Amino acid sequence: MAEAADFQGTSPSPARRWLRRTGAVLAGTPLLAGFLQLPAGSPAEAATPAAPRAASDDGSVAVSVDSLTPGAPSEGDTVTVSGTVTNKGKKAVTDASVGLRVGSLLDTRSSIDTAAKNSGDVDSPAGAEIDDKYTEKFSKLTPGVSQPYTISVPADELDLGQDGVYDLSVTLTGETSDQPWEQTLGVRHTFLPWQPDELDAKTKTTFMWPLVSTVHMTAETGSDEEQTPVFHDDDLAAEISPGGRLDRMVALGRDLDVTWVIDPDLLASVEAMTTRYEIPGENTDDQDVVGGHQEVAKRWLTEVQKAVADKEVVALPFGDPDLASLAHHGTSVTGSLRHLKEATDVAARTVESILYVVPSTDYAWPVEGAVDPSIIKVATSAGADKVIVRGDTFEGGRDLTYTPTAPRPIGGGTTAVVADARLSTVFDGDMTRASASTQAVQRFLAQSLTLALQTDRPRSVVVAPQRTPSAAQAQTMAEAIGALQDSTWSQPQDLTTAAKSKPDPAAGTDVPPASAYPKSLRKQELPRSAFEQIARTQDKLDRFKVILSDQSRVVTPFGRALNRGMAASWRGRPAEAAIYRSGVETYLDTLSSQVRLIEKSETKLSGRSATIPVTVQNNLVQGVEHLVLRLTSTNPTRLQIDGDAYEEQPVAVSGGHSQSVKFTTNANANGRATVVAQLYTQDGRPYGQPVTFDVKVTEITATVMLVIGGGVLLLVLAGFRMYTQRKRAAARQAEEREQDDAADAADADAADKGAKNPAVSETRPTGESAPRTREDAPEQPSDPAPDTAPESADPSGTGERVDR
Repeated sequence: MAEAADFQGTSPSPARRWLRRTGAVLAGTPLLAGFLQLPAGSPAEAATPAAPRAASDDGSVAVSVDSLTPGAPSEGDTVTVSGTVTNKGKKAVTDASVGLRVGSLLDTRSSIDTAAKNSGDVDSPAGAEIDDKYTEKFSKLTPGVSQPYTISVPADELDLGQDGVYDLSVTLTGETSDQPWEQTLGVRHTFLPWQPDELDAKTKTTFMWPLVSTVHMTAETGSDEEQTPVFHDDDLAAEISPGGRLDRMVALGRDLDVTWVIDPDLLASVEAMTTRYEIPGENTDDQDVVGGHQEVAKRWLTEVQKAVADKEVVALPFGDPDLASLAHHGTSVTGSLRHLKEATDVAARTVESILYVVPSTDYAWPVEGAVDPSIIKVATSAGADKVIVRGDTFEGGRDLTYTPTAPRPIGGGTTAVVADARLSTVFDGDMTRASASTQAVQRFLAQSLTLALQTDRPRSVVVAPQRTPSAAQAQTMAEAIGALQDSTWSQPQDLTTAAKSKPDPAAGTDVPPASAYPKSLRKQELPRSAFEQIARTQDKLDRFKVILSDQSRVVTPFGRALNRGMAASWRGRPAEAAIYRSGVETYLDTLSSQVRLIEKSETKLSGRSATIPVTVQNNLVQGVEHLVLRLTSTNPTRLQIDGDAYEEQPVAVSGGHSQSVKFTTNANANGRATVVAQLYTQDGRPYGQPVTFDVKVTEITATVMLVIGGGVLLLVLAGFRMYTQRKRAAARQAEEREQDDAADAADADAADKGAKNPAVSETRPTGESAPRTREDAPEQPSDPAPDTAPESADPSGTGERVDR
């Protein structure tokens, strides 16, 4: 401290600093030796201890560092440390004091790991305490009670010399009733990067910022024209709502120089929420619930569009498939790699249509960056030529004293982009506590600076954090990235540029063998049965889609659901994954069964030939076509279908309708014959369940046919006789009417003559004609012969009535 005071504005050289500390240690050695000669339990030891003594490894007082600003100070800055001290013991602590100590220089990355592991160990070397004026006093710390503290120290007073990372510890000293002497009761070690001057060769750092979630959408859609999507839960709404995990990811990442790594399924799911969507068991007519989420979804997508503008975007395959599970259990199942190719092909279209940016699809990202030869092969099978791996699973290189640059050529035109393991995993823990978050930020900065000081070689470093950071983890990452981007030793770089940088020739390029793949990760993989079920569902989909008039209504939602069925997010959730896959298959079976044959009961035939109808029912909302209905006789010697064992007819049925298809049959003998009706697709594959029914044939003999024919002939003759009789009677009646008309005409002539002879006219009433005798009437063949004498033909006397 004296050196710093003598030469303000300058820092002591490493040699001076080493001499000063060494002198302090040597000066204290005789005194320490004297105390060691005292007997145990001596009053002198209790009264005048040589140095603070730790009560236990982790201390009886918990010390937290909740804030350290700036995280990487420069000359002229003031370092402020704040946190809390909590008495965990049963005795009150008196004369307590919180102070800062600057420890040794941590010049290796492993030494930083060790210090982080022992951050609460009071036995760890803590260095000399800074001037007493930069301490905070507590007269008493009550058991179980936390007390806050804040200490601010000018960076020049920290006695920092050589560039690098220093062990900065906050210690609490005090006394207890059973140990009434000053001792260290609690400590918290953290890291203080010191690099006041700009480095000539800055490290180029790429930070991957993932937008990935779990699976939320099902394969089911509504029957309306818009195909209302169905979600199996509403958890995504909570994630994108203000304050939610994904909302924080977007808000924080917007102001950072990062490479966005996005699962297109997340974007597609949120876009589906912008319109009406359904959740099983929920009342989707409640506009307060559905409408609110629609606005949240629209707002979130708008924010994502703004955040990724002018930034690099990497699109993962749709649904973020588990590449390791696919490599270890799926490649032996036919068609599994087909789904990976489809997921890759649809990824770019999905991102571009929603975010209006063209993403890169050249990258594969296995879970936790762990790879083996089979994973590399699967990862590149869909077109990716860059695989993001992690350094703790990939050989760094022989005899290297520094961390090599990220890209490594591994053959076949493939590049392994090796993410730094220490920087990538530092945010994995619980970051909800301020002390944990602060420690992660300082550790991240410490590792980054130490890496930068390893060599003056230009290097590209990639940070690949956990796939689904919590909101607290995202906040911590953002603080670390912000501090790093303001640092003097690093500069941001996008992932594509990092992958294209010149590889280090000394870096290792051997892909780890399968035996090196972490067992903990292997236990979480999807089993072979999962890929078999996906393949079975795909086969059913292939048979179903060919009969549809609008295949896109089924192919798209089911194809994306099958991609989701192999998502990496199912790791650790085998039961939920199985339920999801079974739900997809069951729903497809339900749709397929909507096109079926109607069951038939026994049919009776009473002749040698007859027509049998078979009904096809379509309960789908769209029409079906390209189907063939085949009717087969199991006993063609007794019953033939159109003169053969079977007949096929094309079938096309409109949505919500049924159609009867008629088949001509020929019976050769009496008895019962079994008939099978089966639908087929045009490629000859059976569709749906067959319908089997019996046909009972009763053959008609020649004698019976003759009798029936004679009966019919008699009926025809009887009808003809009745017809001729009726015709004769009608003719006779017509002849009689003609004769009556002729007689009436004769009477009219006689009346005219009577008018000329008055004698005659007076004896006959006006208009009355003379009656005709029977001789005047026409003779009918059936009339009887007259049995009376003929009357006189002479005219009658005046006034005499003529008798008829």
